[in-house]
Amino acid sequence: MGGGARRGAGARRRARLIVRPFDPAAPEQAITGFRLDDEGHWVAELACGHRQHVRHEPPMQSRPWVLTEAGRAAHLGTTLRCMRCLLGEPPA
Repeated sequence: MGGGARRGAGARRRARLIVRPFDPAAPEQAITGFRLDDEGHWVAELACGHRQHVRHEPPMQSRPWVLTEAGRAAHLGTTLRCMRCLLGEPPA
């Protein structure tokens, strides 16, 4: 019984992280740069010091601009909602 409770808590925690990136209470942070992660996915560097993946994976995420240097450059200074700021996590 105890193991099921732990799995349930973990599942709730994971579900919250999947759903909450769209939380309107999360502060907007400006994109200051981009880098590739170890798997070749683009990561936006935010003004707060946090990072956030910006993938183009239609139909779930449509961000064709991330695929080109010009597209990424055009999005410098635009904002993304930062869940890590909302949760009070320090930058890595």
